[in-house]
Amino acid sequence: MSVINSTRSHPATFVLVGIPGMEQAHIWLSIPFCLMYVVALLGNSVLLFTIITESSLHEPMYIFLSMLTVADLLLSSSTVPKTLSVFWSLSKEISFNGCLTQMFFIYFIFITESAILLAMAFDRYVAICDPLRYTTVLTHSVIRKIAMAALTRSFCIMFPAVFLLKRLDYCGHNIMPHTYCEHMGVATLACGDLTVNIWYGLAAGFLSAGLDALFIAVSYASILRSLFRLPSQGIHLKALNTCGSHICVILMFYTPAFFSWSTHRFGSHIPRHTLILLANLYVIIPPMLNPIIYGMRSKQVWEGVTHVFSR
Repeated sequence: MSVINSTRSHPATFVLVGIPGMEQAHIWLSIPFCLMYVVALLGNSVLLFTIITESSLHEPMYIFLSMLTVADLLLSSSTVPKTLSVFWSLSKEISFNGCLTQMFFIYFIFITESAILLAMAFDRYVAICDPLRYTTVLTHSVIRKIAMAALTRSFCIMFPAVFLLKRLDYCGHNIMPHTYCEHMGVATLACGDLTVNIWYGLAAGFLSAGLDALFIAVSYASILRSLFRLPSQGIHLKALNTCGSHICVILMFYTPAFFSWSTHRFGSHIPRHTLILLANLYVIIPPMLNPIIYGMRSKQVWEGVTHVFSR
């Protein structure tokens, strides 16, 4: 039995039960999750190593891609190992502070990755709509500032969430029907008023991924408008092909994330095990598929990988 903190009523540990209603299938579910995690680790590691070692890939587009691979590695590694531990019944407990730390890093990395996708959309916008200024606009100094701004924004948005959860009284409730710690999953165990947590979660989602998705849509609308003004059909196809990989990654990142976010808040009729399964998929499927998409669709990346392995 967990020892309860007498001053704040914080449980010493939370017990993660996995996917409620599917306990008998945990072992079988662990197989695809483990395979996807291994593919994500290998794919992103190979892609990151290729970008670092191949001088031909030291361009802004691929520097942003290397940031995306690091974010993918961190996002999957912050959740999947604990999920597998729960599925295999190795360790279902997580300390209160450990739970808040995991929650912070999950959302911190998620918001950072969203900012990286926005930066990649800006990169494509400058490359297609203003190519003559590409090298002067996206300098290494500007890229460093973009990276620092993304990290600073993520920290400022997520740091208050830790204190919003610490202020709650949990009244001895420590059984969490989930595979990892997420903000509302922890908050719903409290016996106090959750209004501030709910509204903060909505505001944080809108001010981060929501605005990023809006700006990405505006960026690609501007790209399409510029392309349609060009007379050559070949230029259209070449430019769209350079954006194809990024568009696929954007759809994979935002679609399951927004679907999971909206169903958690408005999908009261959806079974809980479906919601938790979706929450697990959106932190493992994009990291697994992103390096595959860029490796298959980008000729430069494919040639770089081939060159690295041939050496």
